[in-house]
Amino acid sequence: MAVFGLVSSVAGFIKVRYLIDKAIIDNMVFRCHYRLTSAVLFLCCVLVTANNLIGDPISCINDGAIPGHVINTYCWITYTFTLPGQHGRQQGTAVAHSGLGNEYNQERTYHSYYQWVPFMLFFQGLLFYMPHWIWKNWEEGKMRMISDGLRGSMALVPEERKGRQSRLVRYLEDSMKTHNTYSLGYFICEALNFINVVGNIFFVDKFLGGAFLTYGSDVLKFSDMDQENRSDPMIEIFPRVTKCTFHKYGASGSIQKHDALCVLALNILNEKIYIFLWFWFIILSVLSGLAILYSAAIVMMPTTRVAVLKRRFRTATSKQLVNLTNRLQIGDFLMIHLLGQNINVTSYCEVLDSLIKRMDMKPMRDTPSAPSTLEMAPIYPEIGKYADKEKAALHQEYEA
Repeated sequence: MAVFGLVSSVAGFIKVRYLIDKAIIDNMVFRCHYRLTSAVLFLCCVLVTANNLIGDPISCINDGAIPGHVINTYCWITYTFTLPGQHGRQQGTAVAHSGLGNEYNQERTYHSYYQWVPFMLFFQGLLFYMPHWIWKNWEEGKMRMISDGLRGSMALVPEERKGRQSRLVRYLEDSMKTHNTYSLGYFICEALNFINVVGNIFFVDKFLGGAFLTYGSDVLKFSDMDQENRSDPMIEIFPRVTKCTFHKYGASGSIQKHDALCVLALNILNEKIYIFLWFWFIILSVLSGLAILYSAAIVMMPTTRVAVLKRRFRTATSKQLVNLTNRLQIGDFLMIHLLGQNINVTSYCEVLDSLIKRMDMKPMRDTPSAPSTLEMAPIYPEIGKYADKEKAALHQEYEA
Protein backbone atom coordinates (compact mmCIF):
# COMPACT_ATOMS: atom_id res chain seq x y z
CA MET A 1 0.00 0.00 0.00
CA ALA A 2 2.90 2.35 0.71
CA VAL A 3 4.26 1.73 -2.78
CA PHE A 4 0.82 2.36 -4.26
CA GLY A 5 0.66 5.69 -2.46
CA LEU A 6 4.05 6.72 -3.80
CA VAL A 7 3.18 5.65 -7.33
CA SER A 8 -0.13 7.51 -7.26
CA SER A 9 1.75 10.72 -6.47
CA VAL A 10 3.44 10.43 -9.88
CA ALA A 11 0.12 10.11 -11.71
CA GLY A 12 -0.26 13.88 -11.91
CA PHE A 13 2.29 13.99 -14.72
CA ILE A 14 0.29 11.79 -17.09
CA LYS A 15 -3.34 12.20 -16.03
CA VAL A 16 -5.72 13.40 -18.68
CA ARG A 17 -6.86 16.97 -18.28
CA TYR A 18 -9.79 18.54 -20.06
CA LEU A 19 -8.89 21.35 -22.44
CA ILE A 20 -11.08 23.76 -20.53
CA ASP A 21 -8.88 23.28 -17.48
CA LYS A 22 -5.47 23.69 -19.10
CA ALA A 23 -4.32 25.37 -22.27
CA ILE A 24 -2.09 23.46 -24.68
CA ILE A 25 1.15 25.37 -25.27
CA ASP A 26 3.29 22.74 -27.02
CA ASN A 27 3.14 19.69 -29.27
CA MET A 28 2.88 15.98 -28.53
CA VAL A 29 6.63 15.31 -28.70
CA PHE A 30 7.25 18.16 -26.27
CA ARG A 31 4.74 16.63 -23.85
CA CYS A 32 6.44 13.23 -24.13
CA HIS A 33 9.48 14.80 -22.48
CA TYR A 34 8.01 16.47 -19.42
CA ARG A 35 4.91 14.37 -18.83
CA LEU A 36 5.65 10.84 -19.95
CA THR A 37 9.43 10.61 -19.56
CA SER A 38 9.59 12.50 -16.27
CA ALA A 39 6.75 10.39 -14.90
CA VAL A 40 8.50 7.15 -15.94
CA LEU A 41 11.79 8.24 -14.35
CA PHE A 42 10.13 9.29 -11.10
CA LEU A 43 8.16 6.03 -11.06
CA CYS A 44 11.37 4.04 -11.51
CA CYS A 45 12.93 6.04 -8.69
CA VAL A 46 10.05 5.04 -6.43
CA LEU A 47 10.32 1.37 -7.41
CA VAL A 48 14.05 1.02 -6.73
CA THR A 49 13.60 2.55 -3.27
CA ALA A 50 10.66 0.30 -2.33
CA ASN A 51 12.46 -2.44 -0.39
CA ASN A 52 9.27 -4.36 0.30
CA LEU A 53 9.17 -5.36 -3.40
CA ILE A 54 12.51 -7.20 -3.47
CA GLY A 55 13.64 -7.28 0.16
CA ASP A 56 17.04 -5.96 1.14
CA PRO A 57 18.91 -4.41 -1.81
CA ILE A 58 22.07 -6.33 -0.86
CA SER A 59 22.61 -9.50 1.18
CA CYS A 60 26.10 -10.94 1.74
CA ILE A 61 27.34 -14.26 3.10
CA ASN A 62 30.82 -14.91 4.53
CA ASP A 63 32.65 -17.39 6.76
CA GLY A 64 30.76 -16.21 9.83
CA ALA A 65 33.58 -14.15 11.31
CA ILE A 66 31.79 -10.90 10.38
CA PRO A 67 28.21 -10.23 11.52
CA GLY A 68 25.76 -10.18 8.62
CA HIS A 69 24.53 -6.62 9.11
CA VAL A 70 28.13 -5.37 9.22
CA ILE A 71 29.23 -6.99 5.97
CA ASN A 72 25.97 -5.96 4.27
CA THR A 73 26.41 -2.33 5.27
CA TYR A 74 30.09 -2.30 4.38
CA CYS A 75 29.64 -3.79 0.91
CA TRP A 76 26.71 -1.48 0.16
CA ILE A 77 28.46 1.77 1.08
CA THR A 78 31.79 0.82 -0.58
CA TYR A 79 31.62 -1.39 -3.65
CA THR A 80 31.50 -4.96 -4.87
CA PHE A 81 33.26 -6.46 -7.88
CA THR A 82 33.08 -9.17 -10.53
CA LEU A 83 35.68 -10.76 -12.81
CA PRO A 84 35.01 -10.05 -16.51
CA GLY A 85 36.97 -13.13 -17.58
CA GLN A 86 34.57 -15.41 -15.73
CA HIS A 87 31.45 -14.37 -17.65
CA GLY A 88 30.02 -16.90 -20.09
CA ARG A 89 31.48 -19.96 -18.34
CA GLN A 90 29.32 -22.88 -17.29
CA GLN A 91 27.60 -21.98 -14.05
CA GLY A 92 27.70 -24.67 -11.36
CA THR A 93 30.70 -26.51 -12.84
CA ALA A 94 33.32 -24.00 -14.01
CA VAL A 95 32.15 -21.11 -11.82
CA ALA A 96 29.76 -20.72 -8.91
CA HIS A 97 28.07 -17.75 -10.55
CA SER A 98 28.66 -15.76 -13.70
CA GLY A 99 31.51 -13.29 -13.16
CA LEU A 100 32.87 -14.99 -10.03
CA GLY A 101 35.99 -17.06 -9.51
CA ASN A 102 39.54 -16.91 -8.21
CA GLU A 103 40.38 -13.20 -8.42
CA TYR A 104 44.16 -13.51 -8.16
CA ASN A 105 45.90 -11.82 -11.11
CA GLN A 106 42.57 -11.19 -12.83
CA GLU A 107 41.01 -7.96 -13.96
CA ARG A 108 38.21 -6.72 -11.74
CA THR A 109 35.10 -4.72 -12.57
CA TYR A 110 33.95 -2.68 -9.61
CA HIS A 111 30.28 -1.92 -9.05
CA SER A 112 29.18 0.99 -6.92
CA TYR A 113 26.53 2.57 -9.17
CA TYR A 114 23.68 0.84 -7.32
CA GLN A 115 24.05 3.34 -4.47
CA TRP A 116 23.24 6.22 -6.82
CA VAL A 117 20.55 4.77 -9.09
CA PRO A 118 17.57 6.40 -7.25
CA PHE A 119 19.29 9.78 -7.19
CA MET A 120 20.22 9.51 -10.86
CA LEU A 121 16.68 8.63 -11.89
CA PHE A 122 15.24 11.51 -9.88
CA PHE A 123 17.80 13.94 -11.31
CA GLN A 124 17.05 12.78 -14.85
CA GLY A 125 13.34 13.31 -14.21
CA LEU A 126 14.09 16.92 -13.28
CA LEU A 127 16.23 17.36 -16.40
CA PHE A 128 13.39 16.24 -18.65
CA TYR A 129 10.96 18.59 -16.90
CA MET A 130 13.27 21.62 -17.07
CA PRO A 131 12.61 22.71 -20.72
CA HIS A 132 8.87 22.70 -20.03
CA TRP A 133 9.39 24.76 -16.89
CA ILE A 134 11.43 27.31 -18.86
CA TRP A 135 8.86 27.50 -21.66
CA LYS A 136 5.95 27.74 -19.21
CA ASN A 137 7.54 30.73 -17.51
CA TRP A 138 8.49 32.28 -20.85
CA GLU A 139 4.95 31.81 -22.19
CA GLU A 140 3.43 33.40 -19.04
CA GLY A 141 -0.04 31.95 -19.62
CA LYS A 142 -0.70 33.94 -22.80
CA MET A 143 -2.42 31.08 -24.62
CA ARG A 144 -4.61 30.32 -21.62
CA MET A 145 -5.60 33.97 -21.46
CA ILE A 146 -6.54 34.50 -25.10
CA SER A 147 -8.42 31.19 -25.39
CA ASP A 148 -10.31 31.59 -22.13
CA GLY A 149 -13.94 30.68 -22.60
CA LEU A 150 -13.38 29.08 -26.02
CA ARG A 151 -11.55 25.91 -24.99
CA GLY A 152 -13.39 22.62 -24.73
CA SER A 153 -16.89 22.03 -25.99
CA MET A 154 -19.14 24.68 -27.48
CA ALA A 155 -21.20 25.10 -24.30
CA LEU A 156 -21.51 28.88 -24.62
CA VAL A 157 -24.58 30.48 -26.12
CA PRO A 158 -23.96 31.70 -29.68
CA GLU A 159 -24.03 35.39 -28.70
CA GLU A 160 -21.42 35.00 -25.98
CA ARG A 161 -19.23 32.80 -28.14
CA LYS A 162 -19.37 35.32 -31.00
CA GLY A 163 -18.44 38.10 -28.60
CA ARG A 164 -15.41 36.25 -27.30
CA GLN A 165 -14.34 35.37 -30.83
CA SER A 166 -14.66 39.01 -31.90
CA ARG A 167 -12.46 40.17 -29.04
CA LEU A 168 -9.94 37.43 -29.85
CA VAL A 169 -9.80 38.57 -33.50
CA ARG A 170 -9.19 42.17 -32.41
CA TYR A 171 -6.35 41.03 -30.18
CA LEU A 172 -4.73 38.96 -32.93
CA GLU A 173 -4.97 41.89 -35.35
CA ASP A 174 -3.60 44.49 -32.95
CA SER A 175 -0.80 42.26 -31.69
CA MET A 176 0.39 41.28 -35.16
CA LYS A 177 4.20 41.11 -35.55
CA THR A 178 4.83 41.23 -31.80
CA HIS A 179 5.14 37.49 -31.08
CA ASN A 180 8.61 36.72 -32.43
CA THR A 181 10.07 36.64 -28.93
CA TYR A 182 7.28 34.24 -27.99
CA SER A 183 8.21 31.87 -30.81
CA LEU A 184 11.93 32.22 -30.06
CA GLY A 185 11.37 30.86 -26.55
CA TYR A 186 9.38 27.92 -27.91
CA PHE A 187 12.01 26.92 -30.47
CA ILE A 188 14.81 27.26 -27.90
CA CYS A 189 12.99 24.95 -25.48
CA GLU A 190 12.27 22.50 -28.29
CA ALA A 191 16.00 22.40 -29.05
CA LEU A 192 16.71 21.93 -25.33
CA ASN A 193 14.50 18.83 -25.39
CA PHE A 194 16.63 17.29 -28.13
CA ILE A 195 19.90 18.25 -26.44
CA ASN A 196 18.61 16.89 -23.14
CA VAL A 197 17.60 13.45 -24.39
CA VAL A 198 20.83 12.95 -26.37
CA GLY A 199 22.86 14.24 -23.42
CA ASN A 200 21.08 11.81 -21.10
CA ILE A 201 22.14 8.88 -23.27
CA PHE A 202 25.81 9.77 -22.84
CA PHE A 203 25.22 10.75 -19.21
CA VAL A 204 23.86 7.29 -18.36
CA ASP A 205 26.63 5.67 -20.41
CA LYS A 206 29.22 7.46 -18.27
CA PHE A 207 27.32 6.49 -15.12
CA LEU A 208 27.34 2.79 -16.07
CA GLY A 209 31.00 2.75 -17.01
CA GLY A 210 30.59 3.03 -20.78
CA ALA A 211 28.18 0.12 -21.12
CA PHE A 212 24.91 1.92 -21.93
CA LEU A 213 25.47 2.98 -25.56
CA THR A 214 25.42 -0.61 -26.80
CA TYR A 215 23.31 -2.06 -23.99
CA GLY A 216 20.08 -2.50 -25.95
CA SER A 217 21.75 -3.81 -29.08
CA ASP A 218 23.77 -6.30 -27.00
CA VAL A 219 20.58 -7.60 -25.39
CA LEU A 220 18.99 -8.06 -28.82
CA LYS A 221 22.04 -9.97 -30.04
CA PHE A 222 21.97 -12.11 -26.89
CA SER A 223 18.39 -13.20 -27.56
CA ASP A 224 19.42 -14.56 -30.99
CA MET A 225 22.52 -16.43 -29.83
CA ASP A 226 22.80 -20.16 -29.11
CA GLN A 227 21.62 -21.09 -25.63
CA GLU A 228 24.89 -22.78 -24.66
CA ASN A 229 27.34 -20.22 -26.03
CA ARG A 230 26.01 -16.89 -24.89
CA SER A 231 26.70 -14.47 -22.08
CA ASP A 232 23.84 -12.33 -20.82
CA PRO A 233 24.90 -8.65 -21.14
CA MET A 234 22.35 -7.68 -18.49
CA ILE A 235 24.13 -9.88 -15.94
CA GLU A 236 27.51 -8.46 -16.96
CA ILE A 237 26.36 -4.87 -16.41
CA PHE A 238 23.92 -5.58 -13.59
CA PRO A 239 25.27 -8.71 -11.84
CA ARG A 240 22.98 -10.49 -9.41
CA VAL A 241 25.87 -12.04 -7.38
CA THR A 242 29.16 -10.19 -6.75
CA LYS A 243 32.19 -10.45 -4.47
CA CYS A 244 33.18 -8.19 -1.62
CA THR A 245 36.37 -8.18 0.45
CA PHE A 246 36.42 -7.10 4.09
CA HIS A 247 39.65 -6.63 6.08
CA LYS A 248 39.96 -6.58 9.85
CA TYR A 249 42.61 -7.11 12.50
CA GLY A 250 43.00 -10.55 14.01
CA ALA A 251 43.75 -11.46 17.61
CA SER A 252 47.50 -10.97 17.13
CA GLY A 253 47.11 -7.70 15.24
CA SER A 254 47.63 -9.16 11.77
CA ILE A 255 45.31 -8.13 8.94
CA GLN A 256 42.77 -10.77 8.04
CA LYS A 257 40.96 -10.94 4.70
CA HIS A 258 37.35 -12.08 4.52
CA ASP A 259 35.66 -12.82 1.19
CA ALA A 260 31.91 -12.48 0.86
CA LEU A 261 29.41 -13.29 -1.84
CA CYS A 262 26.74 -10.59 -2.15
CA VAL A 263 23.34 -10.98 -3.75
CA LEU A 264 22.23 -7.70 -5.39
CA ALA A 265 18.48 -8.21 -5.62
CA LEU A 266 18.07 -4.59 -6.68
CA ASN A 267 19.71 -5.35 -10.03
CA ILE A 268 16.68 -7.40 -11.04
CA LEU A 269 14.86 -4.06 -11.31
CA ASN A 270 17.83 -2.05 -12.55
CA GLU A 271 18.44 -4.22 -15.60
CA LYS A 272 14.80 -3.96 -16.68
CA ILE A 273 14.66 -0.21 -16.04
CA TYR A 274 17.72 0.59 -18.10
CA ILE A 275 16.86 -1.66 -21.01
CA PHE A 276 13.53 0.18 -21.23
CA LEU A 277 15.25 3.56 -20.94
CA TRP A 278 17.70 2.60 -23.70
CA PHE A 279 14.92 1.95 -26.20
CA TRP A 280 12.82 4.90 -25.01
CA PHE A 281 15.70 7.40 -25.20
CA ILE A 282 16.51 6.24 -28.73
CA ILE A 283 12.88 6.61 -29.82
CA LEU A 284 12.48 9.97 -28.08
CA SER A 285 15.70 11.36 -29.57
CA VAL A 286 14.52 10.42 -33.07
CA LEU A 287 11.10 12.00 -32.47
CA SER A 288 12.72 15.13 -31.04
CA GLY A 289 15.03 15.41 -34.02
CA LEU A 290 12.07 15.09 -36.40
CA ALA A 291 10.21 17.75 -34.40
CA ILE A 292 13.13 20.15 -34.84
CA LEU A 293 13.22 19.44 -38.60
CA TYR A 294 9.47 20.08 -38.72
CA SER A 295 9.91 23.40 -36.92
CA ALA A 296 12.77 24.33 -39.26
CA ALA A 297 10.54 23.60 -42.26
CA ILE A 298 7.85 25.84 -40.80
CA VAL A 299 10.33 28.68 -40.28
CA MET A 300 12.00 28.45 -43.69
CA MET A 301 9.18 27.24 -45.96
CA PRO A 302 5.95 29.28 -46.25
CA THR A 303 4.31 26.39 -48.09
CA THR A 304 4.66 24.29 -44.94
CA ARG A 305 2.83 26.94 -42.94
CA VAL A 306 0.05 26.96 -45.53
CA ALA A 307 -0.28 23.17 -45.29
CA VAL A 308 -0.41 23.31 -41.48
CA LEU A 309 -3.17 25.94 -41.49
CA LYS A 310 -5.14 24.04 -44.10
CA ARG A 311 -5.51 20.99 -41.84
CA ARG A 312 -7.80 22.90 -39.48
CA PHE A 313 -8.86 25.97 -41.49
CA ARG A 314 -10.70 23.91 -44.06
CA THR A 315 -13.20 26.54 -45.16
CA ALA A 316 -10.52 28.84 -46.58
CA THR A 317 -9.34 28.82 -50.17
CA SER A 318 -5.72 28.29 -51.11
CA LYS A 319 -5.42 31.95 -52.09
CA GLN A 320 -6.72 33.09 -48.70
CA LEU A 321 -4.27 30.81 -46.89
CA VAL A 322 -1.34 32.05 -48.96
CA ASN A 323 -2.29 35.69 -48.39
CA LEU A 324 -2.70 35.12 -44.66
CA THR A 325 0.62 33.29 -44.38
CA ASN A 326 2.45 36.03 -46.27
CA ARG A 327 1.23 38.62 -43.78
CA LEU A 328 2.12 36.58 -40.71
CA GLN A 329 5.53 36.46 -39.10
CA ILE A 330 6.78 33.25 -37.46
CA GLY A 331 5.64 34.37 -34.02
CA ASP A 332 2.16 35.20 -35.29
CA PHE A 333 1.91 31.84 -37.04
CA LEU A 334 2.94 29.95 -33.89
CA MET A 335 0.33 31.85 -31.88
CA ILE A 336 -2.40 30.98 -34.39
CA HIS A 337 -1.19 27.37 -34.68
CA LEU A 338 -1.29 26.84 -30.90
CA LEU A 339 -4.66 28.55 -30.79
CA GLY A 340 -5.97 25.88 -33.16
CA GLN A 341 -5.05 23.19 -30.60
CA ASN A 342 -7.04 24.90 -27.86
CA ILE A 343 -10.36 25.77 -29.50
CA ASN A 344 -12.71 23.65 -31.58
CA VAL A 345 -12.56 23.64 -35.36
CA THR A 346 -15.73 25.69 -35.84
CA SER A 347 -14.57 28.54 -33.62
CA TYR A 348 -11.08 28.37 -35.10
CA CYS A 349 -12.36 28.70 -38.66
CA GLU A 350 -14.65 31.57 -37.69
CA VAL A 351 -11.81 33.40 -35.92
CA LEU A 352 -9.41 33.10 -38.84
CA ASP A 353 -12.12 34.00 -41.34
CA SER A 354 -12.89 37.17 -39.40
CA LEU A 355 -9.18 37.94 -39.08
CA ILE A 356 -8.69 37.66 -42.86
CA LYS A 357 -11.63 39.97 -43.52
CA ARG A 358 -10.39 42.60 -41.06
CA MET A 359 -6.88 42.45 -42.49
CA ASP A 360 -8.24 42.86 -46.04
CA MET A 361 -10.35 45.84 -45.00
CA LYS A 362 -7.62 47.57 -43.00
CA PRO A 363 -4.02 47.81 -44.32
CA MET A 364 -1.36 46.47 -42.04
CA ARG A 365 0.47 49.06 -39.97
CA ASP A 366 4.17 49.43 -40.69
CA THR A 367 5.11 49.62 -37.04
CA PRO A 368 2.55 47.69 -35.02
CA SER A 369 2.45 48.23 -31.31
CA ALA A 370 2.13 45.50 -28.76
CA PRO A 371 -1.40 45.18 -27.37
CA SER A 372 -2.06 46.67 -24.00
CA THR A 373 -3.93 44.86 -21.29
CA LEU A 374 -7.02 46.66 -22.54
CA GLU A 375 -7.40 44.40 -25.57
CA MET A 376 -7.40 41.38 -23.28
CA ALA A 377 -9.76 42.91 -20.72
CA PRO A 378 -12.94 41.33 -22.13
CA ILE A 379 -11.23 37.91 -22.13
CA TYR A 380 -9.49 38.34 -18.79
CA PRO A 381 -12.23 39.80 -16.58
CA GLU A 382 -9.97 40.83 -13.71
CA ILE A 383 -8.13 43.25 -15.99
CA GLY A 384 -11.28 44.98 -17.18
CA LYS A 385 -12.04 46.82 -13.98
CA TYR A 386 -8.84 48.85 -14.35
CA ALA A 387 -9.53 49.99 -17.90
CA ASP A 388 -13.08 51.33 -18.11
CA LYS A 389 -12.17 54.74 -19.50
CA GLU A 390 -9.69 53.38 -22.02
CA LYS A 391 -12.20 50.75 -23.01
CA ALA A 392 -14.78 53.36 -23.99
CA ALA A 393 -12.20 55.30 -25.97
CA LEU A 394 -11.07 52.22 -27.87
CA HIS A 395 -14.68 51.28 -28.59
CA GLN A 396 -15.24 54.65 -30.22
CA GLU A 397 -12.06 54.18 -32.26
CA TYR A 398 -13.22 50.81 -33.59
CA GLU A 399 -16.66 52.17 -34.36
CA ALA A 400 -15.04 54.94 -36.40
